Amino acid sequence: MPVWKYSFKFRDESKIAKAMLWDVPVHPKVMREVAEAIRGMKLKDAEKFLERVIEKKEAVPFRHANRKQAHRRGLAAKWGWPAGRYPVKAAKHMLRLLKNVENNAEVKDLDPERLKIIAIAVHKGIVLKRWMPRARGRATPKNKTHSHVEIAVMEVG
Repeated sequence: MPVWKYSFKFRDESKIAKAMLWDVPVHPKVMREVAEAIRGMKLKDAEKFLERVIEKKEAVPFRHANRKQAHRRGLAAKWGWPAGRYPVKAAKHMLRLLKNVENNAEVKDLDPERLKIIAIAVHKGIVLKRWMPRARGRATPKNKTHSHVEIAVMEVG
């Protein structure tokens, strides 16, 4: 059995809640952009932001995986970066992780209104390799890359 650990350590974990999500069927490039967008936000603000992304009312800035990305209205004014997307699938999984860490915080008697995201990390998961048959005896690879996401929140104020 593999041993899974967090990639960050804290001295005093009494005011910190953590959660992990393994084998998310979303590419790490997309999950990384969503994670960078919510890093440093209050937990409730991040949940509202992700719900707006799922409704396609607010875009996520794509700073690294952004070749041939369309510019979205309002992104440059808020984030200082015009290119972005609406990663609905990644936002749904990230919202599930935020609900999980909120429940973990409630178990530790932390106030959900005062929680702030202090650490979030995305790691590459397994790659499911498949082959699609093509004409004349050839084949095209169809890879599905998964992600591992971990988050830590702290009670502030």
